[in-house]
Amino acid sequence: MEKKKIIIIGAAGRDFHNFNTYYRNKKEFEVVAFTAAQIPDIDGRKYPNELAGELYPEGIPIYAQEQLPALIKKLDVDECVFAYSDVHYEEVMSVSAIVNAAGADFTLLGPKNTMLKSNKPVISVCAVRTGTGKSQTSRKIIETLLEKGLKVVAIRHPMPYGDLVAQRVQRFATVDDLKKHKCTIEEMEEYEPHVERGNIVYAGVDYEDILKEAENDPDGCDVILWDGGNNDFSFYEPDLAITVLDPHRPGHELKYYPGEVSLRTTDVSIINKIDSADKESIQIVENNIKQANPESTIIKAESKITVDNPEIVKNKRVLVVEDGPTLTHGEMKLGAGTVAAERLGAKELVDPRPFTVGTLTDTFKKYTHIENVLPAMGYGEQQLKDLEETINKIDCDAVIIGTPIDLSRVININKPCTRVHYDLEEVGSPDLKGILNDFMVEHKLGK
Repeated sequence: MEKKKIIIIGAAGRDFHNFNTYYRNKKEFEVVAFTAAQIPDIDGRKYPNELAGELYPEGIPIYAQEQLPALIKKLDVDECVFAYSDVHYEEVMSVSAIVNAAGADFTLLGPKNTMLKSNKPVISVCAVRTGTGKSQTSRKIIETLLEKGLKVVAIRHPMPYGDLVAQRVQRFATVDDLKKHKCTIEEMEEYEPHVERGNIVYAGVDYEDILKEAENDPDGCDVILWDGGNNDFSFYEPDLAITVLDPHRPGHELKYYPGEVSLRTTDVSIINKIDSADKESIQIVENNIKQANPESTIIKAESKITVDNPEIVKNKRVLVVEDGPTLTHGEMKLGAGTVAAERLGAKELVDPRPFTVGTLTDTFKKYTHIENVLPAMGYGEQQLKDLEETINKIDCDAVIIGTPIDLSRVININKPCTRVHYDLEEVGSPDLKGILNDFMVEHKLGK
């Protein structure tokens, strides 16, 4: 039988998972390539034989996505599988047109073929866009269940930007583990807030192996929590699905793939950041939830902000550094650091653009909507150096760090700086405590 030739289009996350769960051991398919964008330095490498399996003794090459039309023709490709997340529908169909024009079919794999089943109860936390507040929601859920005496293991959406074989299964229990696994800033932003609180986090490349390790974690495991990335849907079949929405981007919940999938399949919809959004935008989001998923329970929440050293902000010229992905492909113009600066009476938000160097200059050219804030880009060593040099060149009185990690721990900042923390706080009823109590009863968890 002639094999169907496949290219998987992605960004070192869902693409690898789709291959592992659906294509890896099927002789009727031949995955001839991955293509990648968004992630620096991922193209030109290989998905290694150790992960690809016995059908791929040479591994699978990874190319830049710009080569996609030529690759389809050169490799006589039959089908291209789209495996990005947090993508506007216009962009999804633009890629589809490129694929079809080159002669191949265009495919989106769904939950049935890609979700794995755990032998533990699973809670999934997903979102309709990057930067809605998934991580703070995950932390709130974990802390609530820990108070009930349950052992919760978080599994984070993949961000494997280094040695893929070494990153097959990663376990993070301490901040030192972040160094051991040579984490980028983006990875630290997701893992550090968990491990600082004593939570166990798994991540990596092969999510079937990761699940087995997590279920049998040496510290015990009663519940698996899927801490989703971008707006992807869960890699694991959830027993309780929670999706977070952002009223700062009203309407996006019905315009981005696969965020709308997460919304339409969720049990609980959390409208976050209602303390910093206007009433009209909040209502638009609520109406769209009711339209897309009328059975979903709606929770409203505030993203409570605290600042370590508020005295260095008032009446000062400040540089605000925000979470990189939230600003870039999340398309936000501001984050928690900006909100903190405004509330604490900063005199001015200093424009970083005249001072940027290297990769950060490129970032502002690509993402032209970003203005008086600096995205914390740190996928690799060079980006970290560029971030440090840019911050230290900027003429300002203080730096507000609005990222989930303490940047001053990983780069040297030559001026006063303060961290912003943000936590989920539900407003009124229903709330997560009640939802989780019902979950525990249903699954006979706790005392």
